[in-house]
Amino acid sequence: MEYKLIQSSAKKHIALVAHDNMKPDLVAWCQKYVDKLTNHTLYATGTTGNLLQSKTGLEITALISGPLGGDQQIGALITEQKVDMMIFFWDPLEAQPHDPDVKALLRLAAVWNIPVACNQASADFLITSSFFDTSYDKSVPDYDKYIAERT
Repeated sequence: MEYKLIQSSAKKHIALVAHDNMKPDLVAWCQKYVDKLTNHTLYATGTTGNLLQSKTGLEITALISGPLGGDQQIGALITEQKVDMMIFFWDPLEAQPHDPDVKALLRLAAVWNIPVACNQASADFLITSSFFDTSYDKSVPDYDKYIAERT
């Protein structure tokens, strides 16, 4: 696969996802950083998005619930390069019935080179990074070149 450089905007598009047992942790994290998050475009799977909106007052585009396809919706946004980073508080101690969806979502984040935080510590590192509120260059798959080589 060939890659190309693109510039991520200073205003980030951020996906917020949390498994059921981790939703209170994500709410607390968003409350802590509400001032920073307000300046960015936020997406979330359905239940998480509605909970975050009611508890933080943040403007969030809520998709459908993760197990019902919300994980795939976030994945589609990643492939369309409409998500710059993902905060995904997943529960490593509880089996998830939609685990294949979760793995596919994490795989897409890796393929499209977006930063992912899977817990509070890594989310703290991302949001306090000098890149959080600035543009930066990143490498992504050159899909157009890939398709052109296949035809």
